[in-house]
Amino acid sequence: MVAASFIAVAARMSLVQFLGIYFVHRAGIDVTTVGLAFLCENVARGLAAPLFGALSDRLGRRALLIAASLVTAVVLPAFVLVHDPVALFAWSLALGTAGAINIPVSSALLLDLAPPERRQSVLALNYTTMSIAYTLGVVPAGYIAERGYGILAAASAAGYVLVAALYFAALRGPLPLEKAAAAAGLLRDTLTAFADRRFALFAAIAFVFPLSMGMLVTVTPLYATARGLGESTIGVVLGANSILVASLALPVATRIEAQGPFRLLGAAAAIIALALACFALIPGAAAGLLVGTVVYSFGEVLFSSAVPAGVARLAPAGRRGAYQGAWTLVASLSLGSALALSGAISKPLGWPSAWLACAALTLVAAVALHFLRPRFASLA
Repeated sequence: MVAASFIAVAARMSLVQFLGIYFVHRAGIDVTTVGLAFLCENVARGLAAPLFGALSDRLGRRALLIAASLVTAVVLPAFVLVHDPVALFAWSLALGTAGAINIPVSSALLLDLAPPERRQSVLALNYTTMSIAYTLGVVPAGYIAERGYGILAAASAAGYVLVAALYFAALRGPLPLEKAAAAAGLLRDTLTAFADRRFALFAAIAFVFPLSMGMLVTVTPLYATARGLGESTIGVVLGANSILVASLALPVATRIEAQGPFRLLGAAAAIIALALACFALIPGAAAGLLVGTVVYSFGEVLFSSAVPAGVARLAPAGRRGAYQGAWTLVASLSLGSALALSGAISKPLGWPSAWLACAALTLVAAVALHFLRPRFASLA
């Protein structure tokens, strides 16, 4: 399971990190249009994720994960065929639908396999592995992207075929699957998390974490390029983020696990707000990118395992896939809106205004998460 996550992240992020640059500077598509297409991808992923999550609660995780990997192996490298907005939106919708299966179902499977008292540590271990994969993928990808994107497309396709093969080989025999307390229809399973006031309150505040991740993943490359940095420099600096996260995520999660997943989320959001402000306020393109990325890493170490562990804590028996799917919807909409939102702000006001607006929103969420932590802990 962890090996599959490693390869999937390396295959995806070696490419996705630079797609904004490709579509804007190579395909010649307007940045706002690209942002809207990325948002459509995340909307498609988010809207379908609860359904696939609930379906995996009923049918099991294995077949869905294998199918999603094979579909992604075909769709993801097809970006090289995109030369106009219509093709971009079609590609984005197809990629989002494939992601709607993989993200909630793989998260639910990982939580199925982890003992309840060790979930945050297991999630941190998985995130550590993903961070290492991100570094190994994104750093060389920057150099390759400067010379052509065809090799990146081929590597991503091969990676996802290998992921499907790993799932097929490793997920044999019976897998643990928690049963619901009472039978319910598929539609009710799909919508159950949204009717849960506990989950709704948490999601209404914690959406700033995937929003900030969207800023880091999709906005940072375009922002840095606009300030004169090349893809290779961007890849190296963003790789530093993953090195820090990979080094710290597991030991930090192990140390704070006994406190519960909600206790330090306010602090994590405050760190993220500071990081976003660094991108806007520090003079010098390379210095701002480096400092902002390093500061962001310390917040990411806290929220990367705490947020999915918190969602798992809120989920009733037999509804884990549905709740992970519901959070995928929230996260996808937040992450996907980052480029469109920042593009709309940056055009009239400049890139620094976009970073500062997101920083202010994240700081408000930090205050709310800090003062509501006893309520989340008592409800979970």
